Amino acid sequence: MPDRFPRGSNMRFTSDGELSRSARLRGLETFAAAVEYVQRLPYGRTSKPDFRIVLTEGRGTCSSKHAFLAALARENGLVIELVLGVYEMTEENTPGVGTELAQNGLSAIPEAHCFLRTDRGVIDVTMPEGSRNSDKRHFLHEEVITPEDVGIYKAIVHRRVLADWLNSADREGLDLEAAWQIREACIAALSRARAKPG
Repeated sequence: MPDRFPRGSNMRFTSDGELSRSARLRGLETFAAAVEYVQRLPYGRTSKPDFRIVLTEGRGTCSSKHAFLAALARENGLVIELVLGVYEMTEENTPGVGTELAQNGLSAIPEAHCFLRTDRGVIDVTMPEGSRNSDKRHFLHEEVITPEDVGIYKAIVHRRVLADWLNSADREGLDLEAAWQIREACIAALSRARAKPG
């Protein structure tokens, strides 16, 4: 993954911003070191929807981890994009969700996912190192957002794409709220599967 880091990733932080200070308190002096540290944190939702507490609480999801890193990069003048994508989540591309999907008669369901993009490639700290699962994702929607968009805006986009997906095929008996609950169950299963650091 280091070859995908933006230029300047190994230079010491120049900012005295909140996130840079928080990183330094944990001995993280460069963006590259911060990425590796955040990648090792357990996968799980923080106590409130605020990417600034990822280091404090020692965990995060694709949204909070990548939003934190994007904001940290922004503080230090690194060129990086935070991307929101909605893909068809399956057991093959997101190991740990297959049982929940099968119990609900589905092989896939749209899931919002955030990652980072630089001029050198994609950085995804919530995919296991060396995993090729991300290559198996079919994105229904993709856009560049700000770190502050990972809360309400991300949910709005996700629900809109999910509604379009439900309407695009014959999925009798499955309305938006029921589909959202299935997706929530999948995320809970994913959190259990990824509870350990790494």
